Amino acid sequence: MNFWQAVWSGFYNYVKFSGRTIRSEYWFWALFTVIGGLATGSLDYAVFPDATGSPLNGIFELITFLPSLGMAIRRLHDIDRTGWWLLIALTIIGIFVLLYWACKRGTPGANRFGLDPLGAPALAQSASA
Repeated sequence: MNFWQAVWSGFYNYVKFSGRTIRSEYWFWALFTVIGGLATGSLDYAVFPDATGSPLNGIFELITFLPSLGMAIRRLHDIDRTGWWLLIALTIIGIFVLLYWACKRGTPGANRFGLDPLGAPALAQSASA
């Protein structure tokens, strides 16, 4: 999956909290949100230099909040964990655990959250035969 496909998928599945998301889709979406945040933050500073808030950045964050949440939950599903594990981010150590899990390869083959988005069931069946 390339950058633009991941961005399209993030907005297309913006409130989809079921299924699985592959690593490239998740990390391209993360890159998009970082670039978008930096761009809107810089634009806020250029357009509203005396403002105490960041209106454009706030709008961007509101627009990308639900897609980011859905993407993170589907990424956890890919490694066979429930979306409730996102709550571990409320602890300091939990952020590092979630970062490790986001970098981890997904479960090959089908798991309780759906089929492998990379299409590995054929590989899993041929390896077990």
